Amino acid sequence: MAASGNIVVIGSSTGGLKVLEEMFRRLSVLKASVLIVQHITPAIDQAFVSSLARISKMPVVLAHDGLALQQGQVVLAPGGVHLYLVRNQIVHLAAGEKVNSVCPSIDVTMKTLIPASGMKVTGVILTGMGCDGASGITHIKQIGGITIAQDQKTSVIYGMPKAAAETGKVDFVLPTDRIADKLNGLFG
Repeated sequence: MAASGNIVVIGSSTGGLKVLEEMFRRLSVLKASVLIVQHITPAIDQAFVSSLARISKMPVVLAHDGLALQQGQVVLAPGGVHLYLVRNQIVHLAAGEKVNSVCPSIDVTMKTLIPASGMKVTGVILTGMGCDGASGITHIKQIGGITIAQDQKTSVIYGMPKAAAETGKVDFVLPTDRIADKLNGLFG
């Protein structure tokens, strides 16, 4: 697999595991690295990787420090640490204070993205409680990225997508299946 300049960061919380499985059944192999920041505990992160890998057309791995992002690969942030990107390419994991009452935090990961010529960045906020991801979505929009939030009807809890949409920085508010279709269209 080649290194990828294109990045999709998907953030989710309560209800996210089911929604991600629904999305990944529809996703083709994307010409992008896909990062998932799910509010998850270390006790179940590897089990989730295995579960998602069974239905994903792309390989799914648990992030580790120093991992280089690859096009067409899905990387899950492990529970209990924040995931930072170095130069949009290398994963750096670090323990830290909770942000928005969670660790890993979607905002932390999204805010480490930097603008780069010829690179497409997309941020997606799925179901969950609270507001994690709202300032990350604002950052992605500020660096020229495309932003998507899940709609209220298909969200288990409409807290995070609602907070993202209320920033005024979300390009598309879509149901789960249409989010997958949009990503296929952008990166297929």
